[in-house]
Amino acid sequence: MPIPEDVTGDEIDKDVRQELQSLPKTLAEDVAKNLVMVARLIDEDPEGAYGYSKVALRLASRVAAVREAGGFAAYATQRYSEALAEFRAARRMTGGVELWPVMADCERGLGRPEKALDMAGAPEVNKLDKAGQVEMRLVAAGARRDMGQLDAAIVTLQSPELAAGSVQPWTARLRYAYADALLAAGREGEAREWFAKALEADRDGSTDASDRLAELDGVDFVDALDEDGTDGPEATVVDKAADRAEDTVKAETDAGADAEAGRERDAQDRDED
Repeated sequence: MPIPEDVTGDEIDKDVRQELQSLPKTLAEDVAKNLVMVARLIDEDPEGAYGYSKVALRLASRVAAVREAGGFAAYATQRYSEALAEFRAARRMTGGVELWPVMADCERGLGRPEKALDMAGAPEVNKLDKAGQVEMRLVAAGARRDMGQLDAAIVTLQSPELAAGSVQPWTARLRYAYADALLAAGREGEAREWFAKALEADRDGSTDASDRLAELDGVDFVDALDEDGTDGPEATVVDKAADRAEDTVKAETDAGADAEAGRERDAQDRDED
């Protein structure tokens, strides 16, 4: 697959670069460039990222970072069985537990929420850092919802991290998941409160909490004009407010003009008298 000229391979993380040092220099550079492309495309073009990950795997399947990248690319394209296999391979190579939550989520993707819950209770979870433990909690709550256990999902998400006043990288997603579970359980008032809290913590736009709030408030964000250029039946709240303001200004202007005209007529009548 073609590599853009601006990609040098030096963009990769230093830890990954260190792993690639076990390869011949030219091969390491080729692998690095493909990994850069995986990272560059995985959000906007996951299929493209998957293609570059396959090239990297063909070149260096014995490098843990390559197996991990292949796992995330497969995961992004919902190839959960393949993703799980790559994550397991990477974990065998490194002995780490960082991939445990996403491995559990792959089990969910494969229709095995019970297996994901088993993993949520495994000793590996205690070895995760705070971000990993929160991620595991999100996966476990998702598994509960997969099984139709809404109340259990809500309880799973209730944690010190949810109620903490400080905003962490995971705060918005945790609050959003909690709000979504509340809404699914029919607790609309509480859901609205937590969607608002999620929006407050969402500094990088990782959720659509603002849209969910608008839906709950009955606000439609649509084009204000029909194709013929006239006001549509679903003009936005902002546009309607603007129209009301314009009408008010016009009414005040007309009233002022009428008053002025009246004063002029009175002056003329006095002159004639």
